[in-house]
Amino acid sequence: MVAKLLDEEPEEAYGYSRVALRLASRVPAVREAAGFAAYAVEKYGEALAEFRAARRMTGSVELWPVMADCERGLGRPEKALAMAGEPEVQKLDRAGQVEMRLVAAGARRDLGQTDAAVVTLQSPELASNSVQPWTARLRYAYADALLEVGREDEAREWFAKALEADQGGTTNASDRLAELDGVEFTDALDEDEDEDGHEDRDDHEIADTAPEAGNVAEAVTEEPAAPARQDAAEGDVPADAPREGRPEQG
Repeated sequence: MVAKLLDEEPEEAYGYSRVALRLASRVPAVREAAGFAAYAVEKYGEALAEFRAARRMTGSVELWPVMADCERGLGRPEKALAMAGEPEVQKLDRAGQVEMRLVAAGARRDLGQTDAAVVTLQSPELASNSVQPWTARLRYAYADALLEVGREDEAREWFAKALEADQGGTTNASDRLAELDGVEFTDALDEDEDEDGHEDRDDHEIADTAPEAGNVAEAVTEEPAAPARQDAAEGDVPADAPREGRPEQG
């Protein structure tokens, strides 16, 4: 249940995770799920404690990158960088090492070391043309770091590469590209609401300015129409004739 709700209802997922902890706190999978639920709602201290507990139970280093990211969330980027240099990183699979690189680059940026962040992300995985589950995020992070150091043309190129690899829509690379190109998007729903608002106001104005039925009747009774001219030439069209009866002007 926690995993199903994590992306769409993180607060609810967090609530379920606390219940699961009370029922099965000695199950590693429960501690790990509770960690991710706390991480999703930015309770980094709780998340780190649960990840550490799960790691002690299993002996796995799989959670090392997200544990380092919790250190960033707690305002300790130096600790995250220290973890990036620990032997545990060498035990990670390729995906885990890419995640660790992303966390380390983020920690560099937290410390204001933007040029170092760019260098941290440069890797064989970034240069590869093959598309892996991490490719879009890695390219996006690199583009974002390039933009921060003022290398806008290169940043645009890498945002485009990120978009190309982003088959699941995990980044907003398309929005960043549009922003760099000066393209502005208009929300069609907002436009419809504005039009509806204008129509409602127009209806109210018409209702407010329309004469009452009794007044119209009195006006008609008191001021009868003037008799038509008898000497009008045949074929003449009065100036106030309806539009349908008047010839189109060339």
